[in-house]
Amino acid sequence: MASHIHPNDRPKQPGHLETATFEGKNKVLGFWLFLGAETVLFACLFGTYLALRNANMGGPTTQQLYDLKLVGLATFFLLTSSLTSVLAMNAMNRLKQGAMQFWLGVTVLLGLAFLILEIYEFVHYVHEGHTFTSSAFGSSFYALVGTHGAHVTFGLAWIMTLMIQTARRGLTYEMAPKLFVSSLYWHFIDVVWVFIFTLVYLLGKVG
Repeated sequence: MASHIHPNDRPKQPGHLETATFEGKNKVLGFWLFLGAETVLFACLFGTYLALRNANMGGPTTQQLYDLKLVGLATFFLLTSSLTSVLAMNAMNRLKQGAMQFWLGVTVLLGLAFLILEIYEFVHYVHEGHTFTSSAFGSSFYALVGTHGAHVTFGLAWIMTLMIQTARRGLTYEMAPKLFVSSLYWHFIDVVWVFIFTLVYLLGKVG
């Protein structure tokens, strides 16, 4: 409860709140190490997809499947959400809790829009005969893009949980690192999507 937060835990001056305490610095450092492990995971998934993307077992090809207009719109939503996440962290460091909550809310809405489009895309592919078990291409595609989608889903749940906690407890030195690392995580999955858009969809369209 907010009443259990000591007044000294509430920031009084603008600044880099996420690293204002030793505990906060350790959380940020530890999370960077975690993102390193996540990078290895996605590198393996990318390598598998690129090796198997033409093994479609006579099913639809990448040129036949991919709709760049739909994926481009989804990309716009996700990359814009990265900007709103930056605006949220900027508001946090200026002690503007209301503005921070607003921009986090916009981030969540944009992330949800991305997921809705991705689900629509997957349903369309299944109707075209492109499933997880239809071919090695299908397995590698859904493993890569589906894993990213799962990360987006987790990121949205994480951000919404932190929004609720901040609304109850207020902006404190304990909450700031949690909010910051969730923003780092969100930027990471946005960067991964840039690689997916380039190496999966754009490369898939050209053959």
